[in-house]
Amino acid sequence: MTDEQLMECAKEAAGFSYSPYSNFAVGAALLTEEGTLYTGCNIENASYGATNCAERTAIFKAVSEGNRKLQKIAVAAGDGSTAYPCGICLQVMLEFMPEGIVILEENGELVRYRLTELLPKGFTL
Repeated sequence: MTDEQLMECAKEAAGFSYSPYSNFAVGAALLTEEGTLYTGCNIENASYGATNCAERTAIFKAVSEGNRKLQKIAVAAGDGSTAYPCGICLQVMLEFMPEGIVILEENGELVRYRLTELLPKGFTL
């Protein structure tokens, strides 16, 4: 799957977002090393700590189905702005895809980051 196709899947996933508090819809599309696709959206809650980001939704879906070899993830905001992953999501990505690629859209262009560029000093064992 190309980066462009993965980003389109992330944009589609943003359409399922439940974000009545922030009004900031986010979608993520995750590709495993085996080529399996998982998508996720942000799911908010009145108790903000219970909110889950799109990236973690996709990763948790993959891991809960036995897929732990994650290759790359595309993240898209529903409004077309750049949706940089938060620190918690980056730390979860580091756990399951330490050599992974994060694909974002910046000013209409796809940009690829190595996870270690976005979280250079993450916590690991």
